[in-house]
Amino acid sequence: MDKTAKSCYDTKPRPQGSQYDESSKKDMIKKLLKNYTYSAVMPILALLYSTLTFSAVKFLQIGRVHWDLSIPADAAVPFLPWTVTIYLGSFVYWYLCFVFVSRGKRAEADRLFATHFLTATLSALIFVLFPTTLQRPEINGGGLWNWLTRLVYWVDTPENLFPSLHCSTGWLCWAALRRRKDLPLWTRLAALLLSLAVCVSTLTTRQHVLADVFSGVALCELDYFLASLPRVRAFFSRLFEAVERRVRLWAE
Repeated sequence: MDKTAKSCYDTKPRPQGSQYDESSKKDMIKKLLKNYTYSAVMPILALLYSTLTFSAVKFLQIGRVHWDLSIPADAAVPFLPWTVTIYLGSFVYWYLCFVFVSRGKRAEADRLFATHFLTATLSALIFVLFPTTLQRPEINGGGLWNWLTRLVYWVDTPENLFPSLHCSTGWLCWAALRRRKDLPLWTRLAALLLSLAVCVSTLTTRQHVLADVFSGVALCELDYFLASLPRVRAFFSRLFEAVERRVRLWAE
């Protein structure tokens, strides 16, 4: 055998340990983004946008007069700390719904995301122009539900209430699925019940008042209609396609 010939077993050394694991993870992420760009990126991008705008506009309200929109009917709503699980679980519900819709017809997915971006933007504008607040109960008891509620109160100060983004986003999930005849009736009913549960949880955790809930739902319906208009639909379609192209270029 020619000593100068390379052995069939000669291969390039593979990265060892954490370097190889890190490289494999990056390759896997890029492959995922390349094959499922829209459904992998748009749900995260949409929820990230609403979260960042929600947090950013709070700095514009420092020192401003805040209005309390509570009415006697709000006091009649029971305070139920255990419903904080529904309130927090809504983030999972939104994400799963956004992913599910984005894996379907592109036009329906574009309408959902366009509605979400419109709602988050208009809500931020209202938060700045019309700051609101409310009086929260003092929670002194122990237990998991009380602890979680105190945590929510600490993280999410009583601002940016009108309209309720929790309610508008939850209602958007229902709006995107209610006319899907390809889905079983029980699936659409489950989406409706979950969306209603999210709205109710904002009241029973004292995160919002009735005015916030109804305005959030109304704004969602308005933006869902606006997102169906040809010019609005075309604008967001071009925007989403540009984002998709950028992600694909990065993943190559």
